[in-house]
Amino acid sequence: MSKKITYKVLYKNHKLKKGELMGTLVERRKDLRGKSKLDSGLNWAKAMFGQTVKNKHMIFVVPDEAKAKKDS
Repeated sequence: MSKKITYKVLYKNHKLKKGELMGTLVERRKDLRGKSKLDSGLNWAKAMFGQTVKNKHMIFVVPDEAKAKKDS
């Protein structure tokens, strides 16, 4: 079984004082290129969702690691 990391991508909403869910990203690669899960997910989230918000620095991620079944 390989591991996959699911990132919940959220945007800080200061008016509501909470994060708004923008979407989820699933990462299946083993090598994070020397980055932590948070750094890897945050860079990917900013690249994918950064153009949909005014300030991409308000984007944050919450990683969740789960085991994925290997396809036979």
